[in-house]
Amino acid sequence: MGSRGRPRGGRVPEPDPESEPRRTPQPTPTPPTFWRAPETPGGPEPRREPEPAAVPERPVREPGSRRGAEARPVAAESGGRAARRRLARRVKRRRRTRRVGEVPLLIIAALCIALVLKTFLVQAFFIPSGSMEQTIRIGDRVLVDKLTPWFGSKIERGDVVVFKDPGGWLKGEAARPSEDPVGVKQIKETLTFIGLLPSADEQDLIKRVIGVGGDTVMCCDAKGRVTVNGTALDEPYVSPGNAPSEIRFEVRVPKGRIFVMGDHRANSADSRYHLDEAFDGTIDEGGVVGQAVVIAWPFDHWRKLEQPATFRSVPDPAPSGRRGRRGRRRGPPFA
Repeated sequence: MGSRGRPRGGRVPEPDPESEPRRTPQPTPTPPTFWRAPETPGGPEPRREPEPAAVPERPVREPGSRRGAEARPVAAESGGRAARRRLARRVKRRRRTRRVGEVPLLIIAALCIALVLKTFLVQAFFIPSGSMEQTIRIGDRVLVDKLTPWFGSKIERGDVVVFKDPGGWLKGEAARPSEDPVGVKQIKETLTFIGLLPSADEQDLIKRVIGVGGDTVMCCDAKGRVTVNGTALDEPYVSPGNAPSEIRFEVRVPKGRIFVMGDHRANSADSRYHLDEAFDGTIDEGGVVGQAVVIAWPFDHWRKLEQPATFRSVPDPAPSGRRGRRGRRRGPPFA
């Protein structure tokens, strides 16, 4: 080396390629490519715009797939609509199956409700005879209130009541033969038992209450009218052409019993025809099924059965001893 840092002999040493840092070659930028239209004489050359970048497909999950499952991309929008339609059909089938399974439960619940209504609330009865004409005609269906007696409601004068046969009142009345086939007959009996159909062959009677416990019922006054506790009754409900009674009697009704008569006085075997029996033909209040409140069928004869106004003027019975019945003229018994 010389004094100025040059190597002796005047030669410059060559650089060591390993001692110099390596440089990464930079890629040569590619110039944008433009579409060149065929040259037209006298016109400018149009430029082609670069194409937009492709949008990546959106991944979706299959209905019912577990969390973390691998999502698959939708190949086309039509495939997504088909999946939605399949899901909608599956949901509809599930709902239809659930409805079909609920039908038996609804039927059983309806039958139970009807049975409770018949037992404790309201029951329908079929009228097979004309003893209450013209108020209630043959073939009518009446609804009987069975609830109010549970709350201590008392039977009042003028009420139309249904009661069990006290014994022998329906004697000799032939039962009407059933014309229904075997299967239909059993179905009707079942519906009658649960209260959806009125019974046509039950041993029940329907009459109007004339006197209650303690009342004195008598026939007749100077004008041929029935009296209760000395008050004459104006009875517009009696069937046209019938007298209030062709049998003369006088009965003091025992406590807890009622004296009943049909509105068709010439065709009703009521209390008047059982005066020779115990309690002078009166009925035990415990045998009363309920009060008839409305004629429900047919619709053209629909009406409420209310207490006639004439009974509101009857006074309470005076405390006195029992008065026997007078002589009477018997007539043939009627249903």
